[in-house]
Amino acid sequence: MIDERDKIILDILVKDARTPFTEIAKRLGISETAVRKRVKALEEKGIIEGYTIRLNPKKLGYSLVTITGVDTKPEKLFEVAEKLKEFDFIRELYLSSGDHMIMAVIWARDGEDLADIISNKIGKIEGVTKVCPAIILERLK
Repeated sequence: MIDERDKIILDILVKDARTPFTEIAKRLGISETAVRKRVKALEEKGIIEGYTIRLNPKKLGYSLVTITGVDTKPEKLFEVAEKLKEFDFIRELYLSSGDHMIMAVIWARDGEDLADIISNKIGKIEGVTKVCPAIILERLK
């Protein structure tokens, strides 16, 4: 179980994982050592799984970002998912219970690149039955 201070620490780190522990300590009115111990405990409990950065795909030359649903023959689901994990253009990959069996976040350089990814890479994997990209227009949160 976590307490209110842990929740505040998590909120701060989610907004900016690079926030110095000294600053967090100041906000909470506790020592930096106490913050370090709390963060270590949150990591050990598996509440904090890791730290990452958020990249701007457009600045890296990717003009299209999609959330793409991929459907498969049921018996091929895990095989297809394993093959999708190998592609660098797939930035995130999820098994889903919604409209599609697999959801992938794809970065493409342009429409031609996206068409190639859908038709010649994902679409040709044995067991894939449908590929449904939705282009992200703007990230809101």
